[in-house]
Amino acid sequence: MKEFLIRWACTTVAVAVAVRLTGMQAEGLGSLLVVALVLGIINAFVRPVLLVLSLPFILVTLGLFILILNALMLWLAGAIAPGFHVDGFWNAFFGSIIVSIVSWILSAFFQGSDGRYRVVTSHSQMKQVRGRVIE
Repeated sequence: MKEFLIRWACTTVAVAVAVRLTGMQAEGLGSLLVVALVLGIINAFVRPVLLVLSLPFILVTLGLFILILNALMLWLAGAIAPGFHVDGFWNAFFGSIIVSIVSWILSAFFQGSDGRYRVVTSHSQMKQVRGRVIE
């Protein structure tokens, strides 16, 4: 639960920074919290399906199509969340880049359970395996 709240807070701050730097509009802190939650839900459930379906475009564009998918996810979150408005595709495009960078930077400041600082991701629960190498 703690990691979820940390990710939610990082995404909320990142969306707030993107609102300040782009043409997106938020009516208050409540709308920022809601859009961060909606964006997290969309990225958890819709984005993996879209990544699989658009795999040929991603391969042809050498991964740059993922930027377009991120913009579409932010645009969709803006359409769903009340009090949050994304005026156009380019605002969503640059906003999604800002959200990605800021949330990555912010998540780098949180300690893991072992005391080391690392970027908070869904794969942060890695286990160390001990064993012998057989030649």
